[in-house]
Amino acid sequence: MTAIDAAEETRGALDRFNDAFGRHDVDAVMAAMTPDCVFEDTTAPDGGRHQGTEAVRRCWEQLFAASPDAVFDTEDVLIAGDRAVVCWRYRWSQDGHVRGVDVFRVVGGLVAEKLSYVKG
Repeated sequence: MTAIDAAEETRGALDRFNDAFGRHDVDAVMAAMTPDCVFEDTTAPDGGRHQGTEAVRRCWEQLFAASPDAVFDTEDVLIAGDRAVVCWRYRWSQDGHVRGVDVFRVVGGLVAEKLSYVKG
């Protein structure tokens, strides 16, 4: 696979993942992830690590249930082969938001890792 092919595969995987995430569609989010997926959340000080579909699914279900109207806005996307950095803004109310970054790794057209970091 060429570097251009890898970048296109990564972009497609991110687009599918982010579209499903924006709809709060847990089934579609999980379909966009590998069976051995890893998600590191933003809890201090080092983030909680969740591995495998059951653990990661629980995170998304809890997040979407706790904030049913919340929105992630993508500010920028940088892709390098099978890796990507997504800068985002998470809004949970008209006045409440936080900005952060996700570092993704894509394997076989699916998200294998999503490591999340926030400002502040």
